Amino acid sequence: MTQAVCILGATGSIGQSTLKVLEQHPEQYTVFAVSAYSRLDELLEICRKFHPKIVVVPNEKVNELQQRFNQENLKQIEILSDEAGLIDIAKHPDVDIVMAAIVGAAGLLPTLAAVKAGKRVLLANKEALVMSGDIMMQAAREHNALLLPVDSEHNAIFQSLPHDYLTTERTGQPQLGVSRILLTASGGPFLNHSLEQLNEVTPQQACKHPNWSMGQKISVDSATLMNKGLELIEACHLFSISEHFVTVVVHPQSIIHSMVQYVDGSTLAQMGNPDMCTPIAHALAWPKRLKTHVPALDLFATAQLDFQAPDEVKFPALSLARQAMRAGGLAPTILNAANEIAVAAFLQGRIRFTQIAQVVEQSLDAVQNAKAENIDIILHTDMIARQIAEKYIVDIGG
Repeated sequence: MTQAVCILGATGSIGQSTLKVLEQHPEQYTVFAVSAYSRLDELLEICRKFHPKIVVVPNEKVNELQQRFNQENLKQIEILSDEAGLIDIAKHPDVDIVMAAIVGAAGLLPTLAAVKAGKRVLLANKEALVMSGDIMMQAAREHNALLLPVDSEHNAIFQSLPHDYLTTERTGQPQLGVSRILLTASGGPFLNHSLEQLNEVTPQQACKHPNWSMGQKISVDSATLMNKGLELIEACHLFSISEHFVTVVVHPQSIIHSMVQYVDGSTLAQMGNPDMCTPIAHALAWPKRLKTHVPALDLFATAQLDFQAPDEVKFPALSLARQAMRAGGLAPTILNAANEIAVAAFLQGRIRFTQIAQVVEQSLDAVQNAKAENIDIILHTDMIARQIAEKYIVDIGG
């Protein structure tokens, strides 16, 4: 019996990797619904190849897409639009698995809808959990949703934990003999840059990750180490562990994707070539395994694995994220919103690379923290934090 898959963010790098895995296993999976934001050419190609039942695009793209569907005899595909359409496909009764791969806060409500519908949710949108971690995890428990991490680091942690770890009591303390999580980071393209050099880097340089092929926003986040900060917050929620039990380890080769230490002195690591098809396949089929095109790791070719502590003076975003997680409440929402605005401004050439963390820090100081009681409060705070961040960017001349 095949399982129906909904891909939120099908034209992005995670969406494309998901389709690559699904294409290898047509007897097990069908593509029921997909969403895209602006890349209609790529969306059309997906529709030609996989024939989804429903697609979701922004409202202003609906007419153009309908015309192109008419020209290509794809009239049978239903077109929905905007956030309402995303929520509809995420909770659709015919969908078994939802790949949550929309970047940023835009993925929050569709991901939550999938969780509340009790789906198997493959979580690639870390921002959704950063913004609403307690609410998302509570919803997963109440609605018997299976929330599986797709980020290579969190997937590696999941693989290295005891099999029943996610069902243990959520106390913030390590359970079942676990003592610490080691969250690896490549260090990004500027690992060995000086502060002076960081001040002059360009968006083009920041988007050129040494190991992974990713979108612009996540590439910049990787370069600032904010991506690792967001992943730290995500790990705390996913695995119910306080931030002081999570250590970030810079590992430039990106071969060990993360590790778990145990009270008996053991350290378990998940290793593999840096290809997102591996964690996607793992989350799709868990607890079974799927064959992918990813070659097995050649340890003789790898030869050397290096590790070092992150430099939080050069890369203050990581400590800002840790502080936000420690503060709790709405602080992670403020952090994420300000970062999205700051990264967009950097990509537009309005601020320097080193000013991204400054914008985030100023926003954390300026926006009042409170308890994240419900989604409405979270979304309202997200909006306020974006406004504050934008104002600061204008004030510094961006």
